[in-house]
Amino acid sequence: MKRDQKITRFTKKLVELSKDNGVVTEAKVAEVLAALKQVQHRHHLKVLKTFLSYLRREIALQTAVVSTPGALSGEALKAIEATYTKLYGRPITAVTQKDTSLIAGVRVRVGDDVYDASIAGRLQRLAENVS
Repeated sequence: MKRDQKITRFTKKLVELSKDNGVVTEAKVAEVLAALKQVQHRHHLKVLKTFLSYLRREIALQTAVVSTPGALSGEALKAIEATYTKLYGRPITAVTQKDTSLIAGVRVRVGDDVYDASIAGRLQRLAENVS
């Protein structure tokens, strides 16, 4: 149990070292992995798995996945990035994902937070309120 706590603290520090101005970058992650390769931690596989888990979580927190039934313009994506960057107080990058089940509108996911402004979402909430 104590070992797992030490590994968790260690990997959280590694994730912080993987950031450049608050954003996880490929170059910083490569530096961290190169340093880990040189040191060879006693429980290296557990450290790497935990690092990957926390790294994925951190990347999800800095990415807005925008689901739409069609394509969005570059201007719309920039506006979404600016809105969520201001809302969360950290840099957010928007990426699009096609979802034809939405009918119209958008659904944005940042980490565990979901913002639904789609017709399908409105219809679902209306059906839940009627029942």
